[in-house]
Amino acid sequence: MKICAAGICAFLTAMAFAQSSTPPGPAKTSPEAEKSLLTIPAGTSIPLSLKQAISTKSAKDGDPVYAETAFPFVVNERVLVPAGTYIQGKIERVQRGGHLKGRAEVLIHFTSMIYPSGYTVLLGGSIENTPGAEKTSMKDSEGTIRQDSDAGKKAETAAGTAATGATIGGVTSGLKGAGIGAAAGGAAGLAIGMLSRGADVRLEAGTSIQMEIQREVTVDASRITSRREVVVQNE
Repeated sequence: MKICAAGICAFLTAMAFAQSSTPPGPAKTSPEAEKSLLTIPAGTSIPLSLKQAISTKSAKDGDPVYAETAFPFVVNERVLVPAGTYIQGKIERVQRGGHLKGRAEVLIHFTSMIYPSGYTVLLGGSIENTPGAEKTSMKDSEGTIRQDSDAGKKAETAAGTAATGATIGGVTSGLKGAGIGAAAGGAAGLAIGMLSRGADVRLEAGTSIQMEIQREVTVDASRITSRREVVVQNE
């Protein structure tokens, strides 16, 4: 009897161990939790306001970029991105304007979204447009911002320098001197153009930009609103 009892105890112990070592199945999401999950579609455009100035003169690859949503984004009468939501990103690539060719460029990608409640969501975002920045344009679909060409300005500088040289030469040495002065002035203007860099891209703090969501983002609607806002709404 003692042997039988010992065998039963060993069997029961083995069964209990087997049950405890069985890995749990995948956690099931409740219907209520599934209803609170909403999607921001890829291609969505959200207006932002820069929180700091960015210039290709001083910016470096990897520098952080901070912005803030300027207007709420709504889907089916639900605010998915309220105004005042912080958007964080970084500079992927920066290039200064060249001496002879090549315009200043900067590529910025956005990586996360921080709601007023503290809820943080990862995202992939790029700059679609810069309506608040002057003398810039979008170079490609990646979101590269490029400074407008200033070749005309350099040509104007060379022409102005040549005219000044011609005037001085004419006064001092007549027509022959005017020709020499123009040539010298033109050479000086060309030298100035070669030595000076092209204009930098500069985005001031507060500049309006458009962010495009590159891939769909899932957010938990129940975490978008802060507790304080919920209390105020209930009152």
